[in-house]
Amino acid sequence: MDEQTRIQIEAAAFRRLQQHLMQDRPDVQNIDLMNLAGFCRNCLARWMDEAAAEMGVTIGKEPAREMFYGMPYETWRAQNQTEASPAQLAAFEKAHQG
Repeated sequence: MDEQTRIQIEAAAFRRLQQHLMQDRPDVQNIDLMNLAGFCRNCLARWMDEAAAEMGVTIGKEPAREMFYGMPYETWRAQNQTEASPAQLAAFEKAHQG
């Protein structure tokens, strides 16, 4: 497989992951993703920003989040995010110790 085809396949898979997290399963909370997988939507936005920086392109934290979420982060958060439960917070603390 040539490099350009591999890049296109990887990009398509990323877009499908983004669709899954943003459209198919907006009910899944970021804290649950962090607890189970060690990353969340905000991490993906940050990774986009970091990848851009490696290519000499400046995006920034909030613009990268808006690119990933398809809207300002605070708007998405107000529409989809719930307060973390004590159990979710405890799981987060346990998963991210030391």
